Amino acid sequence: MSQDPESREEAIARLQKSASDLETRTAPPLSHEMAGQAAASQAWKIIADLFGGVFVGLAIGFGIDHFAGTSPVGIIGGVLLGFAISVWMAWRTAQRLMAEANKHGEPKSVPFDDEDEGA
Repeated sequence: MSQDPESREEAIARLQKSASDLETRTAPPLSHEMAGQAAASQAWKIIADLFGGVFVGLAIGFGIDHFAGTSPVGIIGGVLLGFAISVWMAWRTAQRLMAEANKHGEPKSVPFDDEDEGA
């Protein structure tokens, strides 16, 4: 008796699972230096989001003031709106980073070094 050939979707799902398993097994472990650089780059991204939102809001508010003739209202509104959007973007990035960190499990703690105290 011959076996039923698997459907195309089942074959694709099986191959994707095999590929992700292979990638997990062959991925090099992150060194402390590489992990620190990744964390620093994410921190700089959050800071850039915060400043970028405020400056974009400032520019949009200035443009509205220039064309509409509402001198301080556009700039103030633009800065406030830009700040709110930048805080939301930073919060979203932080939530994504926390979800990735929780996916990898709790970090291992470093043992306490008693030799440095009391010197």
